Amino acid sequence: MYKSFLSLAILSLLFSSCKKEQDPFEIGKQHLGLLTDSTQVKDLKLIFASDSLAKFTSGEAFSGSKNNLEIFEKGGKKLLVLTPRQTLDSTSVIQSIQVIDPRYKTNKGISTLSTFKDISGAYKISKISNLINSVLVTVNELNASFVIDKEELPSNLRFNMDVKLEAMHIPDNAKIKYFFLNWNPHK
Repeated sequence: MYKSFLSLAILSLLFSSCKKEQDPFEIGKQHLGLLTDSTQVKDLKLIFASDSLAKFTSGEAFSGSKNNLEIFEKGGKKLLVLTPRQTLDSTSVIQSIQVIDPRYKTNKGISTLSTFKDISGAYKISKISNLINSVLVTVNELNASFVIDKEELPSNLRFNMDVKLEAMHIPDNAKIKYFFLNWNPHK
């Protein structure tokens, strides 16, 4: 009797300790903290209850442009910028998230404080795009795009838009300016 009670107590303790609480700063392919790729705009106030949610409307309401939602800590520090798939629709899901705060990290430790070497060492680079003022490094494994300022590149590559940039052109110590998570691309 005592052994079965002890076994049951140990088993209960094991199961209760296995329950993992979601890290509010963890980034995955289909989640960022408590946000998922199916989170609706109307649910953001619950998810970010201890933070401030600011709506930014660009232009006229019927212009078709997206409304960005900015998330701030109570102290005023900007954390994230969310872009819903549909404008003025509380049931719309989040299309993209711009990660600003360095506390948000992938399970491999990549954050806004990371370098190109960190990204390329942790993930397979899917694509590198040469933009006017920046380089866009895409990682399909995360549904993420990392923005690196062209000031981080050697001077001979900064102003040439015709160069097809490759990983070897980007210095290992090139810093991330910010990055985006892109969700629901085909919905």
